[in-house]
Amino acid sequence: MTRKGIILAGGKGTRLWPLTKYINKHLLNIYDKPLIYYPLSTLMLSGIRDILLISSKTDIELFKNLLGSGEKLGIKITYKIQNKPNGIAEAFIIGKKFIGNDPCCLILGDNFFYGSNFSEILFESNGSKENNIFLFYSNEPNNYAVCKFDNKNKLIDIKEKPKKFISNWIVTGLYFFNNDVIKYAQKLKPSKRNELEITDITRIYLKMKKLKFTKLNRGFMWMDNGTHRNLNETSNFVKSIQEKQYTIIGCLEEVAYRMNFISKSNLLKSIKKIPNSNIKKYIKSIINE
Repeated sequence: MTRKGIILAGGKGTRLWPLTKYINKHLLNIYDKPLIYYPLSTLMLSGIRDILLISSKTDIELFKNLLGSGEKLGIKITYKIQNKPNGIAEAFIIGKKFIGNDPCCLILGDNFFYGSNFSEILFESNGSKENNIFLFYSNEPNNYAVCKFDNKNKLIDIKEKPKKFISNWIVTGLYFFNNDVIKYAQKLKPSKRNELEITDITRIYLKMKKLKFTKLNRGFMWMDNGTHRNLNETSNFVKSIQEKQYTIIGCLEEVAYRMNFISKSNLLKSIKKIPNSNIKKYIKSIINE
């Protein structure tokens, strides 16, 4: 069975106002490319080629204009509308037909991941039959879903934005689930925030002892780019890595080529329409390796 990928890029981005008054936050730039490139490249690094992008009615055409069908990257991108932000878990209901009978992976459109062996971890999760969430150590855990462990490091609960300190380990916006996630999402009742909470789904799997977790150690960078500060910090991080290591993070053409989604000849064709830029020079250097 082939795992399907979903990117949820809806919401109003109220914390980023007035930037989001005129543009979807997932189209804002992280240094030299749109934010949406980073979660898309994460799915591609997982080996996922069939992807659904969910956004609002007013923004969906912007994503279509930017990413198209995905054919040039050797992938397939489908688009669906989320009429209003009813919660992350609604993505599985909107994507029910798209997912079909396959397992799926959901990533939030504002999430940024970076780590030296991250592609290997992603590829392993894609090939696994286990439900898997990714955890990150945060100094501000109460703004997220926080994990509670017992004295044997066993995950025993997940609390959404708890008022009291539980731990520093939070759940990031990347989820690998089996096909039954659709069934559980359809049975959810709205929370006090009037949303279908993804945390409720993770707790269902946890209660059934069918939830695995992967802790991203301190060699990793993760950021939820929902605030001006986070956007700036992530941009500075990308700038620093790219300049010091002569690499480009989130370069979709490179990922497609490295993952063997496209051939060298297809890569050559894809850069013909790219204006002269650092990215074009970088892709040319890959071809000449």
